[in-house]
Parts: sequence; structure tokens; C-alpha cells
Amino acid sequence: MSTPGIRLEVRSYMATSIGVFGRRHAPRNVGDSSGLRVAMVAPPWSEVPPKGYGGIEAMLSDLVGGLIELGHEVTLIGAGRTTTKAPFLRTYRRAPSERIGETMPEVLHTAIAARLLSQLDADIVHDHTLAGPLTALGRPAPTVVTCHGPVDGELGEYYRTLGDRISLVSISLAQRTYAPDLNWVGQVYNAVDTRTFPYRERKEDWVLWIGRFAGDKGAHLAIDAARAAGRRIVLAGKLVEPAEFAYFNEHVRPRLGPDARYEGEANIVRKRQLMAAARCLVFPITWQEPFGLVMIEAMACGTPVVALGLGSVPEVVVDGVTGFVRRFPHELPAAIEAVDGLRPADSRSHVERDFDVMAMSTGYERVYREVVARAGLPVR
Repeated sequence: MSTPGIRLEVRSYMATSIGVFGRRHAPRNVGDSSGLRVAMVAPPWSEVPPKGYGGIEAMLSDLVGGLIELGHEVTLIGAGRTTTKAPFLRTYRRAPSERIGETMPEVLHTAIAARLLSQLDADIVHDHTLAGPLTALGRPAPTVVTCHGPVDGELGEYYRTLGDRISLVSISLAQRTYAPDLNWVGQVYNAVDTRTFPYRERKEDWVLWIGRFAGDKGAHLAIDAARAAGRRIVLAGKLVEPAEFAYFNEHVRPRLGPDARYEGEANIVRKRQLMAAARCLVFPITWQEPFGLVMIEAMACGTPVVALGLGSVPEVVVDGVTGFVRRFPHELPAAIEAVDGLRPADSRSHVERDFDVMAMSTGYERVYREVVARAGLPVR
């Protein structure tokens, strides 16, 4: 998309965005039960909800819906189109998914979002982008940032430098252990709308791996484990970026065969079909992943998860009840065989209880009210 086209888009929304929340509201008390005006900033890379791969965007879609159901006014800022019920302010006419890894789409998205936010009468800004928090100091509304990635290394130093200009929310307890000194204000697990995931009691005789093709996601380990267990495996993953093609061609393609099939990137309908039918989801990550949304998506379908116990895995999977958590890859084949002894209903109820949309939405509601109260600002 050309820069002139983006400018036209911004002028169009700048002219109308004041009316999204409105102006000159009667003052409200921070602690009352009135709904908050929340400005939700999505990353630019996919639509909300995503058509295919996009864990953050899927989580955002559910969160927007949950907050609206709780009585809050939400305006979503993002790229492309949306099917959420929130008023939508668009930065890119089409999400620049093919440019993931480049700098300019993120920077331009942030610049446009900052201009749009300056026209909104928001009580709080909830930012899910990388560059967006840099603009937090320039507006009166406090900014909450959900940390969707690991917070060690440079990313942790970035948040550390921003200090109390932003309020951080972790998506697992494991994530916070790598930078406990950051300005954490809460911990809220990602969630799914279990009503949109088909529950299936009887499973088929194959296993599933789903994600993006990166070495630390362990697709090659999933194939090896399934083959050692004598089970067929279906792989449905994102294959777009050069690094993903390099990994796929070196480690995945040579392993494919009659018992290991790659069927492309699954859209939201196909993903649910696969998850509901599979014997189990194999999740052999080799890094400290802060949260793996596919785990709760699979369990919402009554499908257990066989995983390596890194990052948030021990917090999400109940070992011996909703799946099996193992330390080493060579232990995975036996775990794949053992899932016959698990009850699909236990996986479903686990997600309904601890990882449903309303649990996530009320968690963020508490965070918002605490941050607004801490800032000492009236909810106008």
C-alpha cells in the first residue's frame, strides 16, 4: 500500500474519530460500575480476527467481544478489516502480512495509531504492538501493554527503559520470572471463546501439529515423535517468511511422507475441524514460550496436549488430566500412546473454567480500573 493512500485513510478517520467515544461526558467515579472507554491497538500484521495464523489477533478479537459484553466501550485500531462489534479505526487498508519482519509497517502503523488516539476520549489505551508504547508519554490516558513475547534480552530492556510510563501485563507466570523487576501490574492468561470450538468425544487415529514453522516450535520433533509412536501426523502451519521456508525445507520437508502430511495453513474453520478430530495435539516447543494459544484451542475441543514442559506449558496443561507434560523429546511417543486413558471432557472443562473469554476479560477489567485509579485520573 502506498503512503499517499494511507494518508487519505487517516484523514477520513481523523474527521470522524471524535465521535467514536464522544466528548464532554459527565464525570464518573473510577470505582463505580460504569463501563470504561478502552482504545485497543492491534499489531498491523493480520486482521482481527485473523483468517489463518495469528494468535495475538485471535486473542484480541475475543477480548474485544468480552469487554463489550461486560459493558465497556471499545474502539479497535488495526489494519485491514474486522468482524468484531467494536468501532474500527484502520491504519492499513490491507494488513501487510507479507512484510512481517520489516520495520516500516510497524513504525507507520504506530504513527497513524498515535494520531488516531489523540482524537479519542479514552479512559485507557491497551497496546499490543512493539513500537506503540513509545507514544504512551504523549497522551493523558494511561497505557497498558500486554507482553506477548519473551521479556528477557533487548525486549526486557526496552520495557525497563520505558519504566512506569507503561503498565505491563504478563500472559503467564513463567514469563515474568525472566524480568521480575519490570512494571508489572497484572497477569492475565490468554483465552478462547469455547462456544466457537466444537467439542468431540471420539477422536480419529492421527495426531496434529499446528503453528508457525520455526525451529523452536518443534514441527520436526512432532513428526519424529508421531512416527516413533506409529501414528500418522498432520501439520498445519504458517509458511510465509524466508526463515520459515528455510526451516521447513531443511527440517520438515525431508521428513514428510505417507504418515506425515503438510496440508498448508489452516483457516479458522479448518483449524477447528483438525483440532476436534485429532487424537492429540503435539506441542514440542524448545524455547520458553510465554503462552501457546493452540494448547487451549485444542483442549477446548476435548483434545489433549502432549508437550515439552517449557515456558507456560506446566501452567496450561494439567499433566495426566488434560494431556502430558514431558521433559525430553524421547518421552513424547509414549505420551502420545497414553492419551487413550484421558477423558476429553476434562480438557474441555479445564478451558471453560480457567481459559474462557470472560475469565480473560474480567482479568483485564480489573487491570484497567487499577491502572486508571493509580494514575489519579477521573473517568470522564
